[in-house]
Amino acid sequence: MKYFRNVMAAILLAAAPGFMYSQIKPLDAMLSDYQYPFEVHFLDLKSQDNNLKMAYMDVKPQKSNGKTIMLLHGKNFNGAYWERTAKDLSAKGFRVIIPDQIGFGKSSKPHSYQFSFSQLAENTKSILDELKIENAIVLGHSMGGMVATRFTLLYPERVQKLILENPIGLEDYKTFAGYQNIDQAYQSELKNTAETYKNYQLKFYYDNKWKEEYQPWLDLIAGWTLHKDYPQVAWDAALTTDMIYNQPVCYEFKNIKIPTLLIIGTRDRTAIGKDRAPKELQPKMGQYQELGKKTQHEITESQLVELENVGHLPHIEVYSKFFEALYNFIK
Repeated sequence: MKYFRNVMAAILLAAAPGFMYSQIKPLDAMLSDYQYPFEVHFLDLKSQDNNLKMAYMDVKPQKSNGKTIMLLHGKNFNGAYWERTAKDLSAKGFRVIIPDQIGFGKSSKPHSYQFSFSQLAENTKSILDELKIENAIVLGHSMGGMVATRFTLLYPERVQKLILENPIGLEDYKTFAGYQNIDQAYQSELKNTAETYKNYQLKFYYDNKWKEEYQPWLDLIAGWTLHKDYPQVAWDAALTTDMIYNQPVCYEFKNIKIPTLLIIGTRDRTAIGKDRAPKELQPKMGQYQELGKKTQHEITESQLVELENVGHLPHIEVYSKFFEALYNFIK
């Protein structure tokens, strides 16, 4: 009987990935059939001769503490993955603003658009302007950390405190990896599948350990690959990859004068272009246990919370530790 149970367990385990992928639903470019955890609003933007819609959520607390926090998502994500964070912050009295950047989530996916961190920062400021919010605490994860950094450098008067959660861009990827033009990046994006996305996340985010709570964030980007709109999504993904590679922020951390918290999962090894770097340089990229300390040294008024043996998504992988660090800094 014990042997039979072991065999059945092995069969189910082997079958699980295929079953998982079969449950992923096609999603159009605007995620029209995907319901976000809070009401979605749209800001009309006229930008670079494009008429765009920028999606955002505005989560108001029952009892306000007078503070607003803005949560900025990463490249392979959208605002929906902040659900638990937003609920807990709202319960503590914070108003929570969660944008989807242009090119991501439920926001417009323009074909002719010069993506820059300055442009994304300006778009983000437009939401605060629309809502008549003078300043806010700004939290950026992954690529959102680069947006948050540029936002803080451009509009320091609008930022009360800055939190960077495993941000990419703590190093200059151009110094490691060769250039990939946008057409090449686009062809690479077109090859993505649920399996390639999962393998990437296992390698860089979760240390080859998959948990059920990771699945929704795979489903969202994998669902795009199954829809006829995917070339539109992939094109913007290629443009933003080029932006990350060509617009480093690491040289300007020294110019940040806002109180800053770095929340760093030290197991993270995320680095743009690592596959294109020489073999001898690849192990030197994305060393977050070193990059966190280096960045804290660069930012004068900064604190560093290192989360040992945690990967790229602390607010998903070890939520309680993440939230404790965040709340202690902003309360």
